Amino acid sequence: MQLPSLNEIESAAELIAPYVSPTPQYQWPLLSDRCNAEVWVKHENTTPIGSFKIRGGITYMADLDTSRVICATRGNHGQSVAYAARIFGMQATVVVPKDNSAAKNTSMRAFGATLVEYGRDFTEAHEYAHHLAIEQNFHFVPSFHRNLVVGVATCGLELLKCVPELDEVYVPVGLGSEICAMIAVREALGLKTEIIGVVADKAPAYALSFEKGQVVSTDSADTFADGVAVRVPDAEALSIMTQHVSRFIRVTEREIADAMRFYFTDTHHVVEGAGASSLAALIKDESRSDNRRAGVIASGGNVNLDLYWKILNGSYSFD
Repeated sequence: MQLPSLNEIESAAELIAPYVSPTPQYQWPLLSDRCNAEVWVKHENTTPIGSFKIRGGITYMADLDTSRVICATRGNHGQSVAYAARIFGMQATVVVPKDNSAAKNTSMRAFGATLVEYGRDFTEAHEYAHHLAIEQNFHFVPSFHRNLVVGVATCGLELLKCVPELDEVYVPVGLGSEICAMIAVREALGLKTEIIGVVADKAPAYALSFEKGQVVSTDSADTFADGVAVRVPDAEALSIMTQHVSRFIRVTEREIADAMRFYFTDTHHVVEGAGASSLAALIKDESRSDNRRAGVIASGGNVNLDLYWKILNGSYSFD
C-alpha cells in the first residue's frame, strides 16, 4: 500500500470537518511527573463515537455507491461504520462476537446499525460477516484499508502539527489503521519522531509478526482491551510496520488497568483498555531515556461500566 500523501490527508480533514471537530492534545503535568517525561495525550476518546475510528469510517464511505454495508467489529470500527452510514443514508449491519462489549453494542444500535452476534472472537465474527456480505449482497467494510488510513491520518496530522518535536509516539495496534496513519503523517511532514507499536500481552499477534517479518496468527486474543484483541494480522499493514515502526511493546492486563486508573486520576478522562495501552507502554518502556517528549494516543473511551468500576476500585481479577 502506498502511504497517503499530505495533500490526501489534508483533503480528508476538510471532508471530516463538518462531522468531527479536531480533538485536543494536552500535556498533563501529573502524567508527565509519573512518567518522568513530557507526555502529550491525543484525546481520540472525545470524538462523537469516543474513538479515532470515526475518521476512517467517513472517508471510506463518502465515495461508496451502495445502500447497504456490513462489517465485523469489537465495537469502535462498527460505531464508525454505523455513524457514517447514517450520514450518507445507508443501512449498516454490524457483526460482533457473542461476548462483545454491551456498551459498544448499545452505541452501535443507537447510531442505527442492525447488530448480529456471532462467534467467539473478532476472527469468527469477521468470517461470518464476509459470508453475509456475499449471501445478501452487502458491501463489506474492512477494518484495514487505505481509504480508512487516509481518514485516520487526520488524527496524526493534528498531533504532529501541534507538537512536531515529539521524540516518540506510542500507538495501540488493532488491525493497524492507526499506526499506519501515524507513519504516513510522519513521513509526509518529514519528521524524525519514533513510532512504537503497542499490543496486549494476551493478544501478541502483531508483535510476534513484527519479530518474524511475516504474519503470525495466534489461537486466542483473550484480553479485556478488546480494541487490540486480534489473532490474525493484516499482511499489508504488517508490511508497512516492518518498514517504519521502531519496535513493539507488549503490556500486561494489569499494566493496562493501571494506565486506565492513571488516566482517571491524572486527567479525569475515561479511556478504554486499548486506548490506555499506549500509556502503559510508555511507563513500561525500558529503552526510553528520561525527560523526553512523548506522545500517547488515547484511541478510545468506550468501556463497560461494570468493568471500569472493577478496574478503578482494584477488584478486577487478572486470573
